[in-house]
Amino acid sequence: MKQGVSFFSFAQNVDVKEAAQQIKAAGYSGMEPVVSENGSLNPSMTDQEVLKIREIAQDLGLEIPSVGVWSLWDNNLVSDSRAIRSKARGIVQRQLEIASLLGADTILVVPGYVGCDFAVEPEKIRYDIAYERSQEAIAGLAPLAEQLKVNIGIENVWNRFLLSPLETKRFVEEISSPYVGVYFDVGNIIYIGYPEQWIEILGSHIKKIHFCDYRADQSGIGAFVDLFAGDVDFKAVMAALGIIGYDDYVTLEMLPNYKEYPYVSLYANKPAMDMIVAL
Repeated sequence: MKQGVSFFSFAQNVDVKEAAQQIKAAGYSGMEPVVSENGSLNPSMTDQEVLKIREIAQDLGLEIPSVGVWSLWDNNLVSDSRAIRSKARGIVQRQLEIASLLGADTILVVPGYVGCDFAVEPEKIRYDIAYERSQEAIAGLAPLAEQLKVNIGIENVWNRFLLSPLETKRFVEEISSPYVGVYFDVGNIIYIGYPEQWIEILGSHIKKIHFCDYRADQSGIGAFVDLFAGDVDFKAVMAALGIIGYDDYVTLEMLPNYKEYPYVSLYANKPAMDMIVAL
């Protein structure tokens, strides 16, 4: 498996070239840019500006397997506001286009939230309504995904939504598009389940994998820790990935915990990444 680093590990306005250089120097093969409203990669950028990011990666010998997004926390895909829902769909549409320009085959999408602690003005959406709206939005974007040959990977994230592997599997199967699947984060799931079980149940619906770790005896965002410092059973995770035949990118996603020098996390976790993929 190839190893990458997500730009979720950095501030939204991080210098793309500097971050890419650090990712390459740390020994990774790929990078995952992240779309945000006013960040280094944003929906208002021209195609030529986006292509410059691809050139930076290519010049360093880095691949871009996937593209994330920050903006769907403050633009809930299942909002009670029709205007916000429309804006969120537009963000995902542009994310698909950006991914295609960058040569990525997958985008990470927050499929909406029932409740959220991260948004500036969080909403509370009824669960069944969120399910219907999310499916409607993603199914509506699936034809563009197929046209661009870019997968929509919905991420399991702290959104009080799609809280079991059976429900998540049903969700994507009901949409019934080969370009709609799951971007699975092994650390995000610790508060509600076991990543190895989710992996085996979701199977071929998994498009990409995020590696992070989480300590269940702590709480909140601060419980995300370096690999092997938390409760993810990486041996079981790798066994499960082997069972389903996953052999794509595993991408490191760390919170920017190091205030003085955020790139420390890339170097600090590279030995752990190497050990995990060798399990």
